[in-house]
Amino acid sequence: MQLEHSFTVPVGIEKAWAVLLDIETVAPCMPGAILDSVDGDSFTGRVKIKLGPISMTYKGKASFVEKDDATHKAVIDAQGKDSRGNGTAAATVTATLVEQGPDSTEVRVLTDLNITGKPAQFGRGVMVDVGNKLIGQFATCLEGKLSGTEEAAAPEPAAAEPATTPVAVSTDVASPTPDVPETPTPADMPAHTPAPAPAPRPAPARQPEPEPIDLLELAGGSVLTKAVPAAVGAVLFGLLCFLLGRRSR
Repeated sequence: MQLEHSFTVPVGIEKAWAVLLDIETVAPCMPGAILDSVDGDSFTGRVKIKLGPISMTYKGKASFVEKDDATHKAVIDAQGKDSRGNGTAAATVTATLVEQGPDSTEVRVLTDLNITGKPAQFGRGVMVDVGNKLIGQFATCLEGKLSGTEEAAAPEPAAAEPATTPVAVSTDVASPTPDVPETPTPADMPAHTPAPAPAPRPAPARQPEPEPIDLLELAGGSVLTKAVPAAVGAVLFGLLCFLLGRRSR
């Protein structure tokens, strides 16, 4: 079956193409998704899912078939299965960016999904509905990050104020010069060296484990069983791989 989803980001197409494929920016926005490894054009990951009191993990892998910077199009083959063996899913995901204006870009995602086992009994309508809500959450989070990025760009010049250090250095050099021109000079040199050394930045904090996707809440009472997460997970995992694709080039 084929599933179609789309969302819009408030930036031009070139910036959207770069930002959407930046792992640090987009991975935390993917509901329930965890990227485990990136090896060239191949990826592995997990999607955590909750169905009432039951929690499940959908594991999968994917690889790129096509990446085109000129047309802003990517094609991914993704495969995965429920860790408990309730079903498998294979998906070919085609994602295309379409310019809507100087500050607006639409992302169109077409998923050709092939499922086996219990997930096969569920209709396209339920999957499209849940998929739209998940992508809506992703788009809202990403829009907030894009806005935050632009706001954070302004305060950066203020951080470049530490011009106070050179002033202190010139004062120290002036004092010893008239008294003893030879001994203070080498003594001053090592004193200047440690002063400009920048303090080491703390290592970035590890991303916390995401909350699992609550399918019952998203479906609003639709007919769902343990089998549905496999199909939904395949769509979400395929989109995740598209968003991380450019980093592997």
